[in-house]
Amino acid sequence: MDDTQNNEHRVGSKDFSLGGGVDIVSSSDDIDDVQIESYNDDVIDGGEMTPQDHIKRLRDKLREANTEKQEYLDGWQRLKADYINYKKREEEGKAEFLKFSREGVISDMLPILESFHMAFANKEAWEKVDPSWRVGVEYIHTQLLQVLAGHGLTEVDPIGEMFNPNEETSIGTIPTSDISLDHKVAEVAQLGYKLNGKLIRSPRVKIYTKE
Repeated sequence: MDDTQNNEHRVGSKDFSLGGGVDIVSSSDDIDDVQIESYNDDVIDGGEMTPQDHIKRLRDKLREANTEKQEYLDGWQRLKADYINYKKREEEGKAEFLKFSREGVISDMLPILESFHMAFANKEAWEKVDPSWRVGVEYIHTQLLQVLAGHGLTEVDPIGEMFNPNEETSIGTIPTSDISLDHKVAEVAQLGYKLNGKLIRSPRVKIYTKE
């Protein structure tokens, strides 16, 4: 019988010989009606694999593939989380930098504010100034405060509060017989300033001390 005849499909026996050492077998055994491809080179201990052995091998490979897939998925999720955290830190760092990037310029403008305060502090002399000129200067001072406040600057005026050596500089004391005033701020010789919550200049104060 020639090669052509050998390669004919044997439908009755449900075996299909494709030549080249490859047989496709349709098993009639009760194995979930699964058609198994049996290769002549699939052997275990020198013998051909049974359908059950082949199913076991396929299941083992499927488990390995699922394990490998989960490892790749876990790794991708970790990288994604790390990237999100990195972007968040970048945005926070950028925002923090912008908040204080103007600190130098604003600090240079603080003496101008102090000049206004010194002028206003002498109320008797200030009230003697021409009213129209006085109102104009006060308006300019208000505008300057509004602009600086828009950039995060706030005044620190601790008058009447308990003295805080971490934020305030004492330049003198004022005696008092009132024990409730002991170590409270009696006078503010120079206002302090914070930029977005950060103290950039401490107020200079005088504090009450018990006699």
